[in-house]
Amino acid sequence: MYKKLTITIIAILMLLNPIMAGDWTSFGHDYTHQGYVDDASNFVTNLWIFNLGNSTHSSPAISGDYIYVVSNSGQLYSINMENGEENWHMDLGSNTNSSPVIYNETLYIGSEDSFMAIDINTHKKIWEYSTSSPISSTPYINDGVVYVGCNDGHFYGFNNESGEVELDVDLDGQLQSSPIVINETAYIASTNSKVYAININSESVEWEYTTGDSIYSSPAYADGRIFIGSNDGTLYALDCENGSVEWEVELNDAVRGSPTTDEYNNNVYVGSNEGNLTCLDIRDGTIKWSYSTSGAVESTPAIKDNLIVFGSDNGNVYVLNKYSGQLEFDYNPGTMLFNSPITSSPVIYGNSLFVAGHDGYLYSININKHEAPSPIFLYYAIAILIIVSAAIVIAIRKLKR
Repeated sequence: MYKKLTITIIAILMLLNPIMAGDWTSFGHDYTHQGYVDDASNFVTNLWIFNLGNSTHSSPAISGDYIYVVSNSGQLYSINMENGEENWHMDLGSNTNSSPVIYNETLYIGSEDSFMAIDINTHKKIWEYSTSSPISSTPYINDGVVYVGCNDGHFYGFNNESGEVELDVDLDGQLQSSPIVINETAYIASTNSKVYAININSESVEWEYTTGDSIYSSPAYADGRIFIGSNDGTLYALDCENGSVEWEVELNDAVRGSPTTDEYNNNVYVGSNEGNLTCLDIRDGTIKWSYSTSGAVESTPAIKDNLIVFGSDNGNVYVLNKYSGQLEFDYNPGTMLFNSPITSSPVIYGNSLFVAGHDGYLYSININKHEAPSPIFLYYAIAILIIVSAAIVIAIRKLKR
């Protein structure tokens, strides 16, 4: 009881005293995964498209005036959020599916064979730790330690300045889930179907909970509970203290995306491979609404005010009213003919929504005015329609002769 009370108090203090401006210390910005930060007073929201040169699964991070995103081929870009111009870019040396985090002007990210810290001012590596397997997990920074999972089953904690290993817990399976840390306990899941709670001081496993299938989803926190999805098609709410199931809801297909919590409104939002984004009550799992798309939803939703944003494998970005689930607007950069999945999770800076796709582009959208840039693929679609129309006219003329 006392530990749960302590967790709640610390969570409230963390909300009242947020991380430093310019820091993005977790997947989805923090342990709620809401993916939103306030913009600077002089910032102007503009529409633009940036070519990343390769498909992107990684989700962006924001620091200062810049957004940082990495392509699957390991090209890390720093992009001016206002005008979409490249600030700098760096070849990480190997492919990556991990998403970057930023703390104290240092960017941390994993790749196929290492974990590294990069100075965002000099664009040089500060330190690098070689691993025996890829790191797909996104790091979490807590009290000067960078925590991350590895596909070899190791859960690492690195000193953020020196790269020295301060924690190494050998778990089982692949740790593609991204960790969070609450009250000296780290929570992470594995492809071996288990959710782990690890004491970061003693390096001992406090509890573990086994689901019915592999877990790629990352835990989110609210109200003394951990929320996480499993490939068994279920969203779980687990008690932080002992791992007991507070409630569980079957969502009919694999839940590979990560949930987003909104404790103020008692909501948790999560996508599933059935093609739905579902809003549930964090207190008892009651489904409040569900919005259906025609593709799997592996993207983790971002929240701004009364809006919630996510991508779908059908190639669309959706903006819904977070209370009703009603569509506010959507954006199809592939113009139907060239649709590519959007599994990267969107992020929001003021009124600017940023989302990357498998098509290799990063898009800047005005979420307030419901405005989006003209898709590059629109011109290809128009060209194809012209060619097809011309071919039809020619064929009709030949038939008439």
